[in-house]
Amino acid sequence: MLDYAALDALAAVVREGSFERAARALHVTPSAVSQRVRLLEERIGCALVVRAQPCTATEAGRRLCQHVDQVRLLEQDLHGAVPALAPAGDGAPARVPLPVAVNADSLATWFAAPLAKFAAEAPVLLHLSVDDQDHTADWLRSGAVLAAVTGTARPATGCNSRPLGAMRYVAAASPAFVRQFFAAGVGAATLAAAPSLVFSAKDELQDRWVRRLCHRHVELPRHTLPSPQAFATAAAAGMGWGMQLLPLVAPLLASGELVELLPGTPLDVPLHWQHARAAGALVDALGRQVRAAARTALLQA
Repeated sequence: MLDYAALDALAAVVREGSFERAARALHVTPSAVSQRVRLLEERIGCALVVRAQPCTATEAGRRLCQHVDQVRLLEQDLHGAVPALAPAGDGAPARVPLPVAVNADSLATWFAAPLAKFAAEAPVLLHLSVDDQDHTADWLRSGAVLAAVTGTARPATGCNSRPLGAMRYVAAASPAFVRQFFAAGVGAATLAAAPSLVFSAKDELQDRWVRRLCHRHVELPRHTLPSPQAFATAAAAGMGWGMQLLPLVAPLLASGELVELLPGTPLDVPLHWQHARAAGALVDALGRQVRAAARTALLQA
């Protein structure tokens, strides 16, 4: 039988990033948290926490954190179905953590609204992790989250996958930037000389668009800007060209502050909603909210 007080301590350390903050969240002393985690590690026979700043979970620790998150959600479902099993008290039901991964562009445009609506109605505390859409599925595989917006259609082990629609991107820059770097046209030579914008080292959208255009890899000079809003602002200011999320930059395109490098060459990125099958009714409810919002916000097949 697992020691759920120890599992709660482990999950709190990973979620809060330190033993001290975990102790405050659990209303116990840091030494109590440390002892619970140490005893759990002794029983499992391996380290569960990387003791650094911040503390992070090992592979085994992530699996246990995912398990305790699922148990909490399932218990919340059971309390709703059988109220007599709910803990005694006259307040609102205790909120349970629900870890979710999402790409930054979705969070900056359409995803926040269904998330906020769900959080206002459900007894949860949402914990969001932001990563590239081609990498959020890794968070599910590792056990760090229970649901994710991902660019991967194939479900992670133990998960379900549902299509959401596609985000449309256009290659755009300021008119002055286009005149400076693309007066001779948009091709391999001019793209190799023109500074581009990328969200992070994981962002491959610019490379994908260039490969489709030039039919080969072109090494692009890059500025890194990990913010969807800054990405658009920097392009309008002439810093570089990049694959801009169309709903976010439509006003800039309409005003002429941004122009497409090659009109009629959008890049559509399909998105999917994946979630752990054993996560329970609360995660199912979140999925319904997300899919409903996606039907109006994203391009549908």
